[in-house]
Order: sequence, then structure tokens, then C-alpha cells
Amino acid sequence: MKSVLGILCCLLLTVYISEAKKNRDVTATDQLAVARASEPHVSSTVFRMFAGGEDNCTLDPLQLHTLASCGFNSSNPLIIITHGWSVDGTMESWVLRLASALKISLRDVNVVISDWLSLANQHYPIAVQSTRTVGKDIAHLLESLQVQYSYPLKKAHLIGYSLGAHISGFAGSSLKGSERIGRITGLDPAGPLFEGMSHTDRLSPDDADFVDAIHTFTHERMGFSVGIKQAVAHYDFYPNGGDFQPGCDIQNIYDHIAEYGIHGFEQTVKCPHERSVHLFIDSLLNKDKQIMAYRCRDNSVFDKGVCLDCRKNRCNTLGYDIKKVRSGSSKKLFLKTRSRMPYKLYHYQFRIQFVNQMEGLQPSLTISLTGTKEESGDVPISITESIAGNKSLTFLITLDKDLGELMMLKMHLEGSAMWRHVWDRVQTMIPWGSREMKPQLTMGRISVKDGETQERTSFCPMTDDDQHIQETQLKVFVRCKEDTPKLRRRKHSRLDA
Repeated sequence: MKSVLGILCCLLLTVYISEAKKNRDVTATDQLAVARASEPHVSSTVFRMFAGGEDNCTLDPLQLHTLASCGFNSSNPLIIITHGWSVDGTMESWVLRLASALKISLRDVNVVISDWLSLANQHYPIAVQSTRTVGKDIAHLLESLQVQYSYPLKKAHLIGYSLGAHISGFAGSSLKGSERIGRITGLDPAGPLFEGMSHTDRLSPDDADFVDAIHTFTHERMGFSVGIKQAVAHYDFYPNGGDFQPGCDIQNIYDHIAEYGIHGFEQTVKCPHERSVHLFIDSLLNKDKQIMAYRCRDNSVFDKGVCLDCRKNRCNTLGYDIKKVRSGSSKKLFLKTRSRMPYKLYHYQFRIQFVNQMEGLQPSLTISLTGTKEESGDVPISITESIAGNKSLTFLITLDKDLGELMMLKMHLEGSAMWRHVWDRVQTMIPWGSREMKPQLTMGRISVKDGETQERTSFCPMTDDDQHIQETQLKVFVRCKEDTPKLRRRKHSRLDA
């Protein structure tokens, strides 16, 4: 898949790289130098009110009575969807999918689609130059609503994909007066010609009362990435590290052909970029499976399982139902997802104490968890560092089902040729040791933290002898006595008192 994307990126690069270098020298001051004309604003964008299915009604910002005839209700929130760069000049299918999901989920809402295909279907740098123009078109529509309907801007939510994310930002920064748009959501904001630019030249937290962004394709190729890497919002979400998405490999092309027909290959190429849209749609259609994300320094740290903390707004919900918390600096949040909708995975932090380990080893472990609702099945644990002496290691485990309250843990120690080689060396050094004895690990306390509930459960061996687990052996760990549900409830009741 990445090789295919590399070819695509090279083709795109040959089209606009020379122009891109020129465009980087154009300052925000130059682009904003054109004053607002005294004559009526003539929009380059076609606005359509979404009624359902293919039924759309064209709005004319110069004739605001068309809003009423199209069913605009000034009592309801307004959501404006803006697409990105267009290769073929047609509206992508996700636009109507998102509009429909908004109507189904929210019902009493005005959904408007901003169609700027005539400007988007150009060489990429030329389309980029048009983003401010389209942003001003949206700003003019909002200002007209303010004047004619006394419509508050805080009820407006702009959702923009790729270049549309920056357009939404430019709409917010183009507004006159002190009132700001309520919310802007950037769905994998475009990277080329925006990465590293000033906050005035891209989507930024200054463009609305609240800004969130979902980054799904920041894999760098030929010096740039399709989606922007840097944080551009109050909350920036990086599903699966924001680099690449499960289910978007070239092996999945047959699934895409089955779903999209002859456009299956095209869908495979743009799959990781467009995943941001489908994650947002998922948040609308699967209200019972809201995805939780966690603040972390970067994805490599998140993969160690040390960031599943919700204190002081360190976690938040991805998608429409995000908790809107403004902050002085952008917060980066990480999460894992499934390859298809519903995308939700449950995150668990798994911590093991290893006790008095004589020889440095890298064992392979398989664990399974039993909860009050479900069983996890076998989950492999990959240990990439050597274990020696007394050591605690932490891992991130993700499951596609909610186990409920955790009750029991089973652990299996896999055998390996490397393990046997190391143990043979120990036997040579200690010749009086039993040749029948198998290599073993000594476990202390094992704890599992549920990212959803923030509950931490401690597991202990059933007997002192069960602390030792030998190669190919299966051991059962139960909740430590002080961590049983009854004692836990008693402890919480004392704290409440």
C-alpha cells in the first residue's frame, strides 16, 4: 500500500512542486491585501441545504429568502460541510454520507454542503490559493445570517476535510466583529503547503471558540505528508498514531472493490486520508460505542500503555460528542481503532512485576482476561527488552469488546529455542541444578487499568507456588484480596463518608 501511495505522491509532486516553492513565499499579508468590495459579495461557492438522500436545495446568499424556501430553521444549529481538493471534479460519496449521518443522529439541525468544485478541480497549488476565497464565501453566508436572522455564530459548526479544514479556518478568521464560530472540526487537514506555516495561514485554535482535528494520514513520503502532522486545534486526535490506518493496506483492495465497485482501487489509495471522515460518521451512528482517546507525548509512548489517564481533561471523546474544553495550548491525543466500523477498541494498561530474575531473558507471553461481561480470548504480549533482577513492565492491550469488571487472569509462558539456549547456559554454570527443571519467571503483582472506567484491578497468584511460571505452563491469577469487589465498595464508601 505504501508503495502505491508513493507512486501517487510522486505524480502529484511532479504536478505542483515547482509552483509550491513559489507559493511558500506568498505571505498572509499579501493574500489578505484585497479589501472587501463595496458591491455585494459574489460567491464562488455553491451552497446547498441537505434535506436527505439526493434531495438538496441550492441557497443564494444574495437572496436570503431562499434559506426559508429550502427549510432553514434559525432555531436549529447550523453545520457546514466543506470538501477538499478534487481530482475528477465530482462530489465524493462521503459528503452525502456525513450529511445523512448528521441528520439521522441530530435531527433538528440545518446541514449545508459548500460546493467549491469549480475551484477545487485544479492543480493542487491553484486549489490552495482558492481556499481563502472559499473561506470568505462561508464567512459572508454566516454574516448574512447574523444580519437577517440575528443568527448567533456560536450555533455554527464547520466541518472541513483536507483543504476544507483550512477553508473552515479561513472562514473563522475572515469574520468581522468579536463574535466567533462555535466550533470547527478539521478532518485530516491537508499537509502540503500548510505544514509548518504560521497559524494565520492554516487552521488554528484561534479560528473558533473550539477547534478539534482528526489526523489519519501523516505518513511522510518525498518530504511531505498528505495530512498535516502538526497540532492545529485545541484537541488533536491521532488514531493509530495518525500515520496509517488499519484496513487501508493494498491487501484490502478486494474489500474496497466489493464495497465501491470499480472505484475500489481509488478508495484504497485515499483510504487512510478519508478514514478521518468515517471515524466522525462512526461517532454519530454508534452512540453506544464512543471512542476514547488519551493525551500523550507521542505514539511510541502511548504504545507502552502509560498514558491511559483521564485526570485534568487528559482524555476526551473522538468525534461529534467531544467534551469542548478550551486550553492555552494544543493537546495531542492518541488511540487505537479497528479496521472497520464500528471502529471502537477498549484500551487496557497491563503492568507485570518480575521478581529476582537471574538471567536476562525476553520471554513470549500470552494472557487472557475474564470479566463479568466477556472473556478476552488469547492476547499475545510482546516483550522487546531483556528482563533481569526486579523489574516492572507496562504494555498497552486493546480489545474490541467490553469485558466488564475484571475477575480473573490466565497467563501462558511460550517456549522458545532462545529461552532454552539461555537456560542451558545456566545449567552449565550450576551443575547441581536439576536437568529436568524448566526455565521459569517469577511474577509479583499484576495490575490492569481499564482506560474507559479508569478502574485498576490487581491480580495475585492463588498460592505462593503459583508465583513461578515455567516454560509452556499456564497459570491462573485472581483478584488480590484487598481488590475484591466487596472490599473495594467498602473502601469507596469510607472515602465518601
